Amino acid sequence: MRRRGVLAALPWIGPSLVLIAAVVAFPACYMLWTSTRDLSAYGQDRGAAGLANYRALFDISELGSVLVHTVVWVVGVVLVTLALSAALAQFLNKEFPGRAAVRMAILVPWAASVVMTTTIFYYMLDPDVGIANRFLVDIGLLDRGYGFAKQPTQAFLVAMGVAVFVSVPFTTYTILAGLQAIPAEIEEAGRVDGASAWQRYRHLTLPQLRPAIAVATIINIINVFNSLPILQVITGSIAGFSADTTTTLTFKLIRQNQQVDTAAAMSVLNFALIVVVIAIYVKLVRPTAEIDR
Repeated sequence: MRRRGVLAALPWIGPSLVLIAAVVAFPACYMLWTSTRDLSAYGQDRGAAGLANYRALFDISELGSVLVHTVVWVVGVVLVTLALSAALAQFLNKEFPGRAAVRMAILVPWAASVVMTTTIFYYMLDPDVGIANRFLVDIGLLDRGYGFAKQPTQAFLVAMGVAVFVSVPFTTYTILAGLQAIPAEIEEAGRVDGASAWQRYRHLTLPQLRPAIAVATIINIINVFNSLPILQVITGSIAGFSADTTTTLTFKLIRQNQQVDTAAAMSVLNFALIVVVIAIYVKLVRPTAEIDR
């Protein structure tokens, strides 16, 4: 009986399975296979390499610090983005004059090119001609222009700020959609029972937002983890790997070191890391637990 049910469902789920196989499974398998090949600087396959590419990858002395940078990058950007977006969504859910215009304005950083937005920030912080540096000098906070994007730590923090800036619009709208799906009767019931604003949000609103927050978190983890343009524009000119994540390390292995095969192994490691992180998040957070009850 169960087999019949599966066969009956195949015409309906078949196209989705084919799409998943074509878009996800095949590229993942091909990436894994490529990581075991001996590739030239131009991508020419020179035969099997076994695990040599992985050994070359783990021989990179800076790999440990790059992994730490990646954790700081993803956790920092995602947490700050969620906190700001939750507050902004709560504000945009209220009635006030000009709300539609404000909602449209929130979309601008998301609609604009990430490279263009990041480049604007980069030149704003230029120590010689940057308008932000000029402003800080004019108000007396700085004696002269400071190279915010010239030192590894400062440049990395600037990149995190830009990543939050471009991530907030999508996250805000996702949480706002979750807020507007909550029946007004739930908030009113809490008000009648004498719950404070924080108690209503903590015990009534927030549990209902778990699915929306989970979707926003997972998509942000993937986007931030794989983010190349922001870091490349802000920290790309910094020598070494002192401001790199695993994604920019992959890019440098290809472009600067011309180690395409080692970069292929790094891509597999990236894929494994993101799958593990999302699996742990879904397991621990269980975003639909409150709704299922």
